[in-house]
Amino acid sequence: MKKLLLLPLLAILAMSAYAPTTYNVDVNSSAVVWTGYKVTGKHTGTVKIKTGTLSWDNGQLSGGSFDIDMTSITDTDLEGEWAAKLVGHLKSEDFFGVDKYPTSKFVITKVIPQDTKGNYKILGNLTIKETTKEVKFFANASESDGKITASGKITVDRSDFNVRYGSGSFFDGLGDKTIYDEFDLQVSLVAKK
Repeated sequence: MKKLLLLPLLAILAMSAYAPTTYNVDVNSSAVVWTGYKVTGKHTGTVKIKTGTLSWDNGQLSGGSFDIDMTSITDTDLEGEWAAKLVGHLKSEDFFGVDKYPTSKFVITKVIPQDTKGNYKILGNLTIKETTKEVKFFANASESDGKITASGKITVDRSDFNVRYGSGSFFDGLGDKTIYDEFDLQVSLVAKK
């Protein structure tokens, strides 16, 4: 009888010994830089991480998620009135509707190690507005002294998330006012135990 009770206890201890370690994203040390493209050039800016975690298991990245504070969108390539105008438009219903959808979310669903140098292929679900779509990208992550640093570039097709303003895929005759569907998010995360 004692052996029967001991087996489940040993199994629980064995599983807990191999449980991934969760690190909390340091929002002040982490950054998301966006780049949007149009026929006549591009715009860049930042958006803040609201909260997040990364999981580390047996010397490798194993999962994670983070929330993006869409109300924190800034523009970094324009100044004054022009920057304020662009940011206001990005926050409006034409684009991300931040009054109604203040947070976007990314959840890792699969991590595929590419080598022993911390390079990974990441699959995950990105939610913008009310739409969730799978995205894939390459990232690098390393752990040292109780801290994970991770970075990667996510290319997002905004039309998948019902963000269609100025899209040549949905509107004809836009000419040089066309805004390309794809934009980039350069994500740099620092997470601590």
